[in-house]
Amino acid sequence: MSEQPAPVPDRQPLDESAAASARAYAAEQRARVDVLASVLEDIAENGYPAAESGVLWEQARDAHLGRLAGEQPRVA
Repeated sequence: MSEQPAPVPDRQPLDESAAASARAYAAEQRARVDVLASVLEDIAENGYPAAESGVLWEQARDAHLGRLAGEQPRVA
């Protein structure tokens, strides 16, 4: 294998505000994935939680939709 870096296609640079927004979004997504990974690791180590200790999916859905409604609009 060559030790030279792969050629990078021409890219359009972002202004500071856009770059900061992209970094903040990346950090937020990374935090969400870390939470999911920790839940999956806990399930792998300890098994599934008891059904009685869970939340009904309707309640979880409604809470999530409420959080989404309160968020700022974003551009992908």
